[in-house]
Amino acid sequence: MEWIKKYKDKAVKLKTEVVALYFAYKNFRVPWYAKLIVACIVGYALSPIDLIPDFIPLLGYIDDLIIIPLGIAFAIKLIPIEVLEECRNKAIEFLVKERPKNWVAGVLIIIIWFAVITWIIKISYNYIR
Repeated sequence: MEWIKKYKDKAVKLKTEVVALYFAYKNFRVPWYAKLIVACIVGYALSPIDLIPDFIPLLGYIDDLIIIPLGIAFAIKLIPIEVLEECRNKAIEFLVKERPKNWVAGVLIIIIWFAVITWIIKISYNYIR
């Protein structure tokens, strides 16, 4: 059961890093290119809807287990360390009070899924005719 606690601790740390990146995005000392990457990563990580739904076997958890952590690690390397430490402290305080969600990213993912489903229906319809 110790391995479960270990993974829960990693999940909490990952959540803290996402919120810290959100605060770093708002910081004027972070370069524009880092802000662009952070915006994409944080938007997707806090989105209530996944690009690959979790109910799809194996593929559903790839974004949660691989893509998001790699994106976070990359974004962290682009942010000055003193800014990152300050943002991590803010994130810890924030997570005690609230739980963040990004509905804008959720809507964008819904639009992507709608476009994919529409495209599949169109191809299927043309194939049947």
